[in-house]
Amino acid sequence: MLVNPETLPTIEQDDTARRAIHISGYERENRDFYATPAWVTAALLRHVTLRGPVWEPCCGDGAMSKVLMAAGHTVVSTDITDRGFGVAGIDFLGCTDVPGGCRSIVTNPPYGDTGSHAGQARSARRMLDFVEHAMRLAASVEGQLALLVRLNWIAGQRAARLLSSGPFAATIVLNERIRWFDMGEKTNHAQHHHAWIVIDHAHPKGQPPGLLFA
Repeated sequence: MLVNPETLPTIEQDDTARRAIHISGYERENRDFYATPAWVTAALLRHVTLRGPVWEPCCGDGAMSKVLMAAGHTVVSTDITDRGFGVAGIDFLGCTDVPGGCRSIVTNPPYGDTGSHAGQARSARRMLDFVEHAMRLAASVEGQLALLVRLNWIAGQRAARLLSSGPFAATIVLNERIRWFDMGEKTNHAQHHHAWIVIDHAHPKGQPPGLLFA
């Protein structure tokens, strides 16, 4: 999709590195980039009907955006880094609004929960900051937010309080563990279970979030 620059979100400039890291046993990719396998996004779409154009603010090489577009969605794809897809140079945490017309935000956020590299001592806080910021932007258009997170992250006290503060609509647990890359026989077994968390401002007030499996 071609994007009109005038519809892109307003950005407050900040030179701080945003993308945190986590340990996998391999050398880290630049800015902790790992493309989301297509089946993961397809699992979300089997359970959630997205409204309006979708913003993918950490689009990378377009792995998630391409699945969304193939399903018929109009997608605005941006990223802080240029990986040959979408509009580069857009720092999600510096955005003060959503691209014009978008009603849903769908992405795989930086997890950043190890603090294992220099400058990442507060990386767990970065993940919370990202989710809180995403929830605030979704609320500004009374829209939807779907984030791919590690399943055990949801159980953390701070994460639970944050999610409970909004219209938490569903947790979609992935039964299969995600392999972020394939190195043949040298590929390590996936260590983490993941889930989609869905915030939806059309979710009935007082109704608890659904627990789904995909």
